[in-house]
Amino acid sequence: MANIKSQIKRNRQNEKRRVRNKAVRSELKTRTKTALAAASEGRDDVEELARLAIKKLDKAASKGVIHRNQAARRKSRLMKKIRAASAG
Repeated sequence: MANIKSQIKRNRQNEKRRVRNKAVRSELKTRTKTALAAASEGRDDVEELARLAIKKLDKAASKGVIHRNQAARRKSRLMKKIRAASAG
């Protein structure tokens, strides 16, 4: 346990950020899964769900929750899977 006041505060801040980031990451996974599920089922709202997933990825990258290259990679993979599911 930290004895220094600044480190105690830093630990509190880190814990708050960890919980917030965890929620954002969970949201990313949920949005991606729903978009992929809609594509595989052939639903008509696939484009809307994909757009929402991409929006969440961009938001997470801009907030620093994930790296911007990781966001780009995830978007690319998501669209590739959606195209494959829609075609197949």
